[in-house]
Amino acid sequence: MPNRWGPAKQVNQSSAKGKVMAVSNTARLQRSRLTAALLSALLLSTNAAIAQERQEQNASTDEQTTNLDQVVVTGSRIKRAEIEGPAPITVITANDIEKEGFTTVYDALNTLTQFTGSVQNEFNQNGFTPNASFLNLRGLGPGYQLILINGRRAADYPLPYNSESNAVNLANIPAAAIERIEILTGGASAIYGSDAVAGVVNIILKSNFDGDQLTVRAGTTTRGGGDTGQVQWVGGKTGENWSVTYAFESLEREALYASQRDFMDSYFDDPSVPDQDVNPVEGLLAFDLFDSNRLFPDGAETTCGRFGDFDTFFFETSAVYTGPRCGYFGYPATQAIRNSDSNQSFYVSGTMDFTDNLQGFAQLYHTRAKAKLTSGVQFWSTPGIYLANVQSPFLEQFGVPGSYAQLQRIFTPAETGNSLVTTIEEKSFDFAAGLRGTFADGRFDWDATLSRAQYELDSRTPRFLANPLQEYFLGQPLAGGDILGYGYDAYNLNIDRFYNPIDPATFASLNTIVRDKAETSVNQASFVVSGDIFELPAGSVGMAAVLEAASQEYEINPDPRTNPNYSGPEPIYNLTSTGGRGDRDRYAAGLELSVPILSSLKLNAAGRWDKYVDASAIDNASTWQVGLEWRPFSNLLIRGSHGTSFRAPDMHYVYAEESGFFTSIFDEYKCRRDGFDPRDPSNPCSGADYNYQVQGTRAGDRNLEAEKGKSTTVGFVWDVMDDMSLSLDYYAIELRDAVADISGLLFRNEADCLLGETREGAAVDPTSAACQFYTGLVNREDAGGPFNDGDVTEFRSFPINQSLNRTSGIDAAWRYKLDTDRMGEFTFGLNWTHVLKLEQQEFEGEPVEDIRDHPQFFNNRSRISGNVVWEKSDWTTAVYYTRWGSLPNWAETGRIGPQILWNLNVSKEITEKATLGLYVNNVFDRIHPRDDTFNTYPFFWRQFSPIGREVFVQFDYKFN
Repeated sequence: MPNRWGPAKQVNQSSAKGKVMAVSNTARLQRSRLTAALLSALLLSTNAAIAQERQEQNASTDEQTTNLDQVVVTGSRIKRAEIEGPAPITVITANDIEKEGFTTVYDALNTLTQFTGSVQNEFNQNGFTPNASFLNLRGLGPGYQLILINGRRAADYPLPYNSESNAVNLANIPAAAIERIEILTGGASAIYGSDAVAGVVNIILKSNFDGDQLTVRAGTTTRGGGDTGQVQWVGGKTGENWSVTYAFESLEREALYASQRDFMDSYFDDPSVPDQDVNPVEGLLAFDLFDSNRLFPDGAETTCGRFGDFDTFFFETSAVYTGPRCGYFGYPATQAIRNSDSNQSFYVSGTMDFTDNLQGFAQLYHTRAKAKLTSGVQFWSTPGIYLANVQSPFLEQFGVPGSYAQLQRIFTPAETGNSLVTTIEEKSFDFAAGLRGTFADGRFDWDATLSRAQYELDSRTPRFLANPLQEYFLGQPLAGGDILGYGYDAYNLNIDRFYNPIDPATFASLNTIVRDKAETSVNQASFVVSGDIFELPAGSVGMAAVLEAASQEYEINPDPRTNPNYSGPEPIYNLTSTGGRGDRDRYAAGLELSVPILSSLKLNAAGRWDKYVDASAIDNASTWQVGLEWRPFSNLLIRGSHGTSFRAPDMHYVYAEESGFFTSIFDEYKCRRDGFDPRDPSNPCSGADYNYQVQGTRAGDRNLEAEKGKSTTVGFVWDVMDDMSLSLDYYAIELRDAVADISGLLFRNEADCLLGETREGAAVDPTSAACQFYTGLVNREDAGGPFNDGDVTEFRSFPINQSLNRTSGIDAAWRYKLDTDRMGEFTFGLNWTHVLKLEQQEFEGEPVEDIRDHPQFFNNRSRISGNVVWEKSDWTTAVYYTRWGSLPNWAETGRIGPQILWNLNVSKEITEKATLGLYVNNVFDRIHPRDDTFNTYPFFWRQFSPIGREVFVQFDYKFN
């Protein structure tokens, strides 16, 4: 029995040449229309189009019409034969991922030119999600593109990105199970609801596969380390009325450390200064608060010499103190720059045809992952304290005993025994089952699906216990406080312990394991009906209607000892956490119409209503979208779309419990108090007196409303000739009431209240309720005493609807295929995205600023990718090119050059069933563009990979 609702049976690619796949539920198209559709698809997916064209060319030349499946393409629920629609869609097939030499789904998607924004990743070990991979479509942020699995929402990563918002982890999806990935680059809330502001990424998993295929892949980096092994098994069976598809994948990858890359293994790699002026982290520091002196009872050289990893150095350019210091030049060497990974995943999919008009289906994938990572060494430091038993040279000349100092101590690998490894274990599953069929003599299709997705995380991190650590070095506070009466805590420093290394056993006794757990889940039910409702002179009017219901939950349970309000016996030193829990129910109804106005002109319209039941103020949202497809000629499509979109507040923005964090702030009050204007282009308040690290506490806000947006695309797809296609699309996206933390607004309003006037000189009442609110959120130290300048000591923050974001740009693509008799077949492809504007208004009433070229904005203005594929007989050779546009230099005085990477692979079918391939990623071993001003570790921007060249050997075997 033919499979009425699913795609045609897949066959092994090596044996697919010369075959036409069986299809059903088809629409007959004239050959000219077929060519236009295929060449349009070629603009989006070279290999997918080539495979389809091969099938067409090998079919009988007398056949002038061809049957195509009507399939649901991302961006619409209406079944259609045309791949191209009113909004641009990019398609990546499993074959594309393999040919480009990528190991994971994220690696493949990250090469698409539309992802112009940068994100935190596993390279940023000090981030809140160091074991997850996120996308940033159009530079709006990781949460502004909707990630779907077979059209269903995926479970969010259990830990919020940057401790604030929820996003989907692309590293969690097994590559072996993927059939293709469809990327819609435009707003689509009228089809899919919340989050589809910048676009939609729909990951389609394999089904109806016939045969078995084994893939074994092994590789390493040519600079050393990072060995990788991967095994994939994909298979399936089909019967007269059933099918089963299954896949297994195992990935093992060893960690890479900064010590294995000579351009980032020490502070001598700082390109901004000569070696003699390098300013490393001071591994052992007793800082004299009165004159910036360093307190070394036995002298710096003697003290530093006791530590094998510390060296004495002089910072010649210091205006205050040029004496000896005890530096740790190799401080970054122990940090992981790529985690070790051990991932296993299993996938199974099945269908059963009960009758000609009723089919059951089910899919399940399960993933287990274990990663080990380290963010470097641990350290201990104090605020200002009085040391009764360590003499200050400055105070000694006045006959005052003791010293006022700050202490800092870094613990080297020799002391820790290399034990600072964080382990993160993750488990996830996604299950869906349902029924689909037809009614009204096959005129309408329907689909009813129930699904559940769940993601669990368990992390274990070694950290210092605060009390034992302080007592080890300082003992108990002395009665009476400091001798001069400044209010400082007084101690006798244990000089022998502080100025000498400790052994790993002692280090372990001062540590504990901090254990955090988190979980997210989403239950979904949907019913979709689609079909042609009536005929117009120009053709059938298509319709799709959807009803959805979903329940979403999340829970973050950090170690209670890291709560900022913890008062128990064993607080954790210098570590705070983000906790939260909540649930949300959602109900939605939507309708789409496809109306042929003329034989060459089609109108697409969609509307959707979403109802939210949660603690936020969103309640409900209505969105709409319209699009036009005009085909004045068989080889030309002119298209456009416009619609509204929205984004429900992230659940962690709503439900976050009070948690602690450390961040850098701009102290506007002190800047204006000292007579400066923050708007001055010369930036007089750029120094450390006005920009410093502060601890904050944060909680969610249950008064948040939805973020509202609109999206427009206009473009064309032109089949220039039979084997050449060109597309060009303009996009514009606007987002209002974007959610962000109050921090920037807080310090501006607090300054207004403390000074009694705004930046512009308008009077402000310091006794007003608003001022009492703003100043009550900020704690400052007293401005008296020799060391106090009224700095912020702590502040409270929460998210608010505040900003406006707008972006616009151009996407272009070109494809050309050259088929020769003697030299084989050549395929050329080129994609280009250029950001025209990226505007931001931080607060209502502020001027709108174009930040695309701002020297502090580190997103690419453009990206280009291209490929050349040559196929001849049993050989396939492919070259891939990626160009990231320029970025500002770190000094904000200019721009650094673009980064260009090349990938190369060669494969040969050594038998009818076996293929052997060699894959080289980053052929020329490029790391990052030169920036001699980048004086902060790792001395280059985080989007650039420190991995270097990777070489893989891959063996594929098809069993039947």
